[in-house]
Amino acid sequence: MTLRTIIISIVLILISMNTKAQNYELGKVTIAELEEKVNPKDTSAAAAILFKRGKTFFTYAGGRGFTANNVYEFKIKIYKTEGLSWANQKVSYYVGYENLGDDSVKFSNAVTYNLENGTIVKTKLDSEGHFKNKINKYWNQETITLPNVKAGSVIEFKYVLKSENIVRLPDFDFQYNIPVIFFEYKTEIPEFFIYKSLLRGYHKIETKAEIVDSRDYYAIGYKQINSLYTSKDIPAIKKEIFVDNIENYIGAVQNELERKRFPDKPVVDYTKTWEGVAGTIYENERFGKEIKQRDYFSEDLKRILQNVNSPKERLEVVFKFVQGYMNWNKEKGYYIEKGVKKAYAAKTGNVAEINFILISMLKAAGIDANPVLVSTLENGIPVFPNRTVFNYVIAAAEIDGKKILLDATNKFTAPNILPLNLLNWKGRLIKEDSSSEEIEMIPTTPSKDNYTLTAIIKPELGKIEGKLKIKKSDYSAFGFREINANKSEDVYLEKLENDLKKIEISDYKIENKKDDLSKPVIEDFSFTINSPYDVIKGKIFLKPLLFFSDNKNPFIQEERQMPIYFGYPKQQIYNIFYEIPDGYVIESLPKTIKIATENEKASYVMDMLSKENKIHIQVRKEINSSIFAVDEYDMLKEFFQKILESQNEKIVLKKV
Repeated sequence: MTLRTIIISIVLILISMNTKAQNYELGKVTIAELEEKVNPKDTSAAAAILFKRGKTFFTYAGGRGFTANNVYEFKIKIYKTEGLSWANQKVSYYVGYENLGDDSVKFSNAVTYNLENGTIVKTKLDSEGHFKNKINKYWNQETITLPNVKAGSVIEFKYVLKSENIVRLPDFDFQYNIPVIFFEYKTEIPEFFIYKSLLRGYHKIETKAEIVDSRDYYAIGYKQINSLYTSKDIPAIKKEIFVDNIENYIGAVQNELERKRFPDKPVVDYTKTWEGVAGTIYENERFGKEIKQRDYFSEDLKRILQNVNSPKERLEVVFKFVQGYMNWNKEKGYYIEKGVKKAYAAKTGNVAEINFILISMLKAAGIDANPVLVSTLENGIPVFPNRTVFNYVIAAAEIDGKKILLDATNKFTAPNILPLNLLNWKGRLIKEDSSSEEIEMIPTTPSKDNYTLTAIIKPELGKIEGKLKIKKSDYSAFGFREINANKSEDVYLEKLENDLKKIEISDYKIENKKDDLSKPVIEDFSFTINSPYDVIKGKIFLKPLLFFSDNKNPFIQEERQMPIYFGYPKQQIYNIFYEIPDGYVIESLPKTIKIATENEKASYVMDMLSKENKIHIQVRKEINSSIFAVDEYDMLKEFFQKILESQNEKIVLKKV
């Protein structure tokens, strides 16, 4: 099963089905619901959504146009104290539009039900449990805290989210980290709007649709498409390690506007093709027009390119200049905020402003460069043509037919080394002529870690002393720099000593931590480790990889819900040299072993060599794919288990 089919199961074809009507209403709490101690199908659940009902319908106001009204009703059973957090409900809404009114959220029908002496007691939400917060200039948040909630309670609430932005309707989530017993979602869409409906996640749901008459628009009759989505017994989504973004796999119904078709007006297409998406974005004044501006940096560009001849050198010089000169204000998006000229003067800008400056300077330096729309990991995967899935823009330069991806917002990136949250499926390169092409965001070349360790075994002291050299390249080096750049050496070394099973480090040196980001990070130090082996009847039993041995298999679940995401391909190479102490010889060594998954997507090789009083261990571990599908989980789990078992075999030295 491919990742594409897992994340977007199907494009929903709305066909009429005979779905049995269900009656779920607020205020209908029973004693049986309050007495229930555990969820029958998931006894570990801290809470369960007994039902979630949603409805999206449109209203029209003269002069303002259509508003999407999104109504949600929840009924939740609390089983355990860990489920009390469901009493706190937060809904964010957008207030940063230029040409539309602010979104709004209103809670109502918020009630807590408890069973006291066999009687159902209702506690309604009062004004003290209702809060409104300003998150930033774009977002506000409405919050309620239901009163008197405890293990055994049932809570209910309703809220309405209104928005004049009808391009993307709010996702209707029907899966959470607790079970959902039943959900129902209705949409009532005027015939003027054609939405693309998508189902996210694994779960099949029942759908039906019908066309009915309506008279809301200027009191003139028009057709309306009413759709119904239902299902029951949706299991909780479980947290798993090595997941890109859990939101990619949570069950939800998504609706994005594809076309507007009002009577006596031209049809407006929104998301029909990628070329249409690219053209719409590039034509916006806050996009293409800004890339064309060049006069504001001409003097600086002339200065930094003196005596720089080759295109590759010009690219590196321009990139390093923009990366060092500009400072990111942490705002994402692919449209400018204050404009490239003002951002350049202030030396601060959002993602678009900084990378538009980079693109413009590269073009002025004679290098072909274009913007690439990207969706960050936390934003989701852009599978189908639409404008709303992207939330970031980078630069793509082309030299000698090869594309080089660049992001100047981060102080530790390098050409073709991007922030880790951009390694997400596909990007979209767009050009001024509205043409576009897909860009692979996940690297295919492994990032390498090389470890060279020389060790002297000292049985008379019960320790091992040695030297270790670590060389990290590409994304491995980037990750190291981003995590450790601002840490003091003492803080970093304390953590490193603990990570390497409490060794003692001395004579520490590091190269290329902050200066040349295109080169590997190199660490070099001496170490001492106490009691690193077992002594039984005069024999030394030593793990071959010493403190690099794995302690446990990272994959312990019986079943896997989501694909396994490693971020980027990785290669780890270990060369370990032991000096056998005087008076000892080798009794036995672990056998040379090679472990590989199907198609060599992951492999592990350990060779053992010995000569005179030396032991040389060579290990190569490779993860050659960034993503493994769910049905590859058992294979990957077995792969790591075999590695663990091989690393637990001991080198045995005996006295002579």
